[in-house]
Amino acid sequence: MYIESIELKNFRNYREESLTFDKGTNLFWGLNAQGKTNMLEALYLAGTTKSHKGAKDRDMVKVGEEESHLRMILNKSDNPIRIDMHLKKKMAKGIAINGQPIKRAADLFGLVSMVFFSPEDLNIIKNGPAERRRFIDVELSQIDRLYLMTLSRYQKCLMQRGKLLQELDHNPARMPELDVWDEQLISYGEAVIEKRAEFIRDLNEIAAEIHHRLTGGVEKLALRYEPSAEKAAFREKLGSMRPRDLKYKTTHAGPHRDDLCVLVNDMDARLFGSQGQQRTAALSLKLSEIALMKRHIHDTPILLLDDVLSELDETRQNFLLEGIRDTQTFITCTGIDEIARSHFKIDRSFHVSAGGIS
Repeated sequence: MYIESIELKNFRNYREESLTFDKGTNLFWGLNAQGKTNMLEALYLAGTTKSHKGAKDRDMVKVGEEESHLRMILNKSDNPIRIDMHLKKKMAKGIAINGQPIKRAADLFGLVSMVFFSPEDLNIIKNGPAERRRFIDVELSQIDRLYLMTLSRYQKCLMQRGKLLQELDHNPARMPELDVWDEQLISYGEAVIEKRAEFIRDLNEIAAEIHHRLTGGVEKLALRYEPSAEKAAFREKLGSMRPRDLKYKTTHAGPHRDDLCVLVNDMDARLFGSQGQQRTAALSLKLSEIALMKRHIHDTPILLLDDVLSELDETRQNFLLEGIRDTQTFITCTGIDEIARSHFKIDRSFHVSAGGIS
């Protein structure tokens, strides 16, 4: 799997660009704030329908314009696939695959597999649980479309339940509706919990091995799923939390409050790990994400590295290099010298300056 080309029109700070890529390593270099990350965002958006930064569609349309267009050609098993995407400031995005419009953005998931790695990912261990949940959800959604659908339905039920909790004081006659939403929340929530538990078990096996090699056998890594409620106990916990939910107008139990604990030498890295240990553990997580995706899709995912090399020492850079040899990779950096020092083989390079690419 690899991206052959992309065309952009009125996306972020780009007026119009058309680029052809190599199957190997593609480099975008230039000064900061010129548009390098915007190009990676465009690739990720075209492949997953979402911004890696969580940006809204309207915010990715070039200032002063009403809509943006992206066209990406993906090569999968020697078959070219055209993905067209229209972003509009006041309407939902439109997506077509080989000229055929799709009704739901989720229909694109599974067609393209991507791993985005930014400096912020190196802080995934020490940052809040929302980022670790997002890491789980993004990965799982790419390898399991059923999970994506179930998670989406859970989130919609959660939102509707929250609205109802807000209104019950003014309209207590609607209280029986809470039971209806609870049944749906439990059904979808139990499925989400089960899938997440399976995913972390699989990821743990791979991450432990990678971390062992990355640290020369000095450190032992383990991942532990910390659900807000175990699958078998979700119904009971949701029921016991109802008085609190009614008081504070929010749902206190469920997968939306899950976390992932990363243990280094049996110690919680969130609390007791040094910055170096946290970053090494984060790198192990991202590399295991690539390995697990390969196992599930029987192909190599596309890797996007946004200014990550400057954040890693030579040992970790070399380890990353070894892990992505057979993967189409897109890298951003501020200068060619930085890449030369890292020993990355560059197959095609693009200089980015003020929203223009040469």
